[in-house]
Amino acid sequence: MKIPAKLTNFLSQNKVKFEEVNHRTVYTALDKAATLKIKPSLIAKTLVLKTGRDLIVVILAANKNLDKQKFRKAAKVKNFEFVSERLMKSRFKGFKIGAIPPFGGLFKIPAFIDSGLAKEKFILVSAGTYENSLKISPKMLEKLGAVKADFSQPKKTAKAKIKKNNKIKGK
Repeated sequence: MKIPAKLTNFLSQNKVKFEEVNHRTVYTALDKAATLKIKPSLIAKTLVLKTGRDLIVVILAANKNLDKQKFRKAAKVKNFEFVSERLMKSRFKGFKIGAIPPFGGLFKIPAFIDSGLAKEKFILVSAGTYENSLKISPKMLEKLGAVKADFSQPKKTAKAKIKKNNKIKGK
């Protein structure tokens, strides 16, 4: 599938340097990492949150979870929620749900990038389809207005959960 014209025009107008990466159909950032044989810490996932009436784009590594407390502090918001698929379909027309590009400016909404992801030399981000990604420098996201902040936590693995449960049970 082709990268949506709205995205390519935005990248061109903002002189964003990128490399297009085509791959098999993937629906999650972790699946993309496995497919491309790239560390999950180099794959960006884009979350879209709603704070009252406003939307916010949040960008973090595939192997991280959003730390809600840290994010509230970093974004200076009291409450937020993940947007519904219905809202995603109406607000991000032309882009596949789960493959929203991390460019807040493209949608005229603020963006935040996790500081851990921002340290990388390059990252892979969604390009609006399940078969295309963009290899870019995270510095480009900051140049385009993404605010860098620390708001992620390590993903809890099944092993960690089992270990934690065993400790609780006294085993």
